[in-house]
Amino acid sequence: MGSKSKKTASIHTTEAETGTHSFKIVGYTLNKGIGVGKPIRSGIFTVGGYNWVILFYPDGFFENTEYVYIYLQLVSKDAEVRASYNLCLVTVNQANGLPASIVSQTTPTVFTTDYCYSRPFLIARNKLELNSAGYIVDNCLRIECTVTVIKDSQVSQTTGDLEIEVPPSDLLEHFGKLLLEEEGADVTFRVGGDTLSAHKTVLAARSPVFKAELYGQMMERTAPCVTVEDMQADVFKALLQFIYTDSLPDWNDLDADECCEIVRHLLAAADRYAMDRLKLLCASILVKYLNVENVATTLALADQHSCDRLKDVCIKFMASSDEMDAVVKTEGYANLKKTCPSILVDVFEKTSRYHRT
Repeated sequence: MGSKSKKTASIHTTEAETGTHSFKIVGYTLNKGIGVGKPIRSGIFTVGGYNWVILFYPDGFFENTEYVYIYLQLVSKDAEVRASYNLCLVTVNQANGLPASIVSQTTPTVFTTDYCYSRPFLIARNKLELNSAGYIVDNCLRIECTVTVIKDSQVSQTTGDLEIEVPPSDLLEHFGKLLLEEEGADVTFRVGGDTLSAHKTVLAARSPVFKAELYGQMMERTAPCVTVEDMQADVFKALLQFIYTDSLPDWNDLDADECCEIVRHLLAAADRYAMDRLKLLCASILVKYLNVENVATTLALADQHSCDRLKDVCIKFMASSDEMDAVVKTEGYANLKKTCPSILVDVFEKTSRYHRT
């Protein structure tokens, strides 16, 4: 008999997490003279499960008082972290409006409890304070730091001839086909002129509102066709897709405004049918598209549908925005002022606290 060949395999996987923190120093000149080696600290921010701060020394470090120093510091206790970083000063004179990289460590370096500081960045004070440089505007200086934390590497178990490979779950794929092919469908919805079929048990399992409508004492239980008022057909189709597949349609052909519009309607539908995870998913998409033009409209939506996390993000965005005057001029702000005037109290209180820090 010939010899038997055996083939085995293993996989080594390394992952990373990246985060960016913006540190705004308001009243820059008021901090001059605090003393050599005394830093101004940013708030603590977390990347990769570890805590970091930015240190700014306005009067210099050691005895070199003609320069200001900037460091990244690891503040987690009893930690050893491999990370790369990039420190930037944001200027107003750059044509592309992007921050200029000041010091960058692209090769991961080791931060430990005993050696927790990055390589220092220093810039001559007269260069930093030069008006034409654009670093200090309205007596404010902004520093940005991007940190990439290298997470623990893993080696998967060696696979060989005596093991049977199990493919990933295809449950959602089958449920998607169930919705698409309508086999065994036992409930019909009429939405905006379209007729859509579905399965009562699936809807009831995913939404307590559908459960009450289809199996409770409500009229929809015996109705041959359920009419859904005040909802677009595309929104209800997206709702059904999420119910069956836990995913949303591909909206790559839509521009940002169109995408935001359908996601706003879908968030309202998620609230209507008590689908909290879908509501949070819609909120997370809206946060990605948040800007001066739509923040007030998004805030009103969050307040109307009790989406507290989205509401908090919108208020913080408005409070920290340097373009509050532009926000006030939008149609969304005018509508917010009419429909939810009480919410503006939270905005102004947070704005006041932000500018005092």
